[in-house]
Amino acid sequence: MEVFDSPSHYYPSDAMSLDELAYWITFNRVSGIGPVSFKSLLDYYHNDLQAAWKGDSKELAQAGLTQKTIENVIKLRMTSTPQRELEKLEQLRIRVITWKDKNYPPLLREIDDAPPVLYTYGKLTEADQFALAVVGTRNSTTYGRQVTERIVTELAKGQVTVVSGLALGIDTIAHTAALDAGGRTIAVLACGLDIIYPSTNRGLARRMVESGQGVLITEYPLGVQPDGGNFPARNRIISGLSLGVLVAEAPAKSGALITAGFALKQGRDVFGIPGSILSNKSSGVNKLIQDGARPVMEVKDILEALNLFMIPQHVEMQAVLPDNDEERVLLKLISHEPCHVDELIRGSGLATTTVSSTLMMMELKGMIKQVGGMLYVLAR
Repeated sequence: MEVFDSPSHYYPSDAMSLDELAYWITFNRVSGIGPVSFKSLLDYYHNDLQAAWKGDSKELAQAGLTQKTIENVIKLRMTSTPQRELEKLEQLRIRVITWKDKNYPPLLREIDDAPPVLYTYGKLTEADQFALAVVGTRNSTTYGRQVTERIVTELAKGQVTVVSGLALGIDTIAHTAALDAGGRTIAVLACGLDIIYPSTNRGLARRMVESGQGVLITEYPLGVQPDGGNFPARNRIISGLSLGVLVAEAPAKSGALITAGFALKQGRDVFGIPGSILSNKSSGVNKLIQDGARPVMEVKDILEALNLFMIPQHVEMQAVLPDNDEERVLLKLISHEPCHVDELIRGSGLATTTVSSTLMMMELKGMIKQVGGMLYVLAR
């Protein structure tokens, strides 16, 4: 088992007791229970998973579980206890974040199949909501390594958190460049946190956690191996944690393109670094750009598209100024289609000075952005 000397100690969920958390963790271990069936259980048992743990086969079927999944629940009851599952995590200083926690990653919460339970080494911060996924081929070229290092270094200096999958190649380069630049990075694993994969990246994973600059995160319980089917599911979390996805280098068949596909479904921006038309290592990303992904020649292309020039101010303003009635009124009127300030004044019924000052605060908080001519759109 991997045990890192993390400066952050284990602490329970901020939204439930340890007893309740133990049942969330245990049900998350049941093969066949995903986000949809987890929600069905919560609805049927009125959020009481302890009652669900004691439920008979008939009740569990009425709660929406298949016969095979019910058999898996009964089998797990015979071999495990919820309290023991929690103790294992505490011993390894692994933190658990659930749907009920206020610090569940806000961007990830937006996706349709957000994981009900997340396991983390390290601590997520407010700044991590300003994140970009950087993905690419495991067999990177010298060009791929150079452009990834260059773009990620500048992203990290701009305080953009870099999200990737801890794989060899582009992922490794992205995590390392972010750390070297003094930035933050998040690695999403396709296995339990007691199994660092690939094993050659154990040193990198340790550095991320012990430096305080990074977080390891997974939806998979302890002991889950990095099976092939886990990686596409993992990729939806990589894109889900991010405002956008940058594909640095990728052939025609690449897991990075799967991540880009999830990003599009989740309404996130997709970026690509153009490569040589003579290199099969760039054929996938070049096709992605041809199909509409934003080409990236310099980091400014990303920062402008995602309105990420003022991250420290965004974080500070979000911490100091919570939403108010004026912001809520204006947010209902602003969409991804440009809306003129005069329309906002008429539609909101608010005073001109109130609208102007509120829009300025909303821009600083990263909620909206001005696209010229006093036209406003949602920032994400």
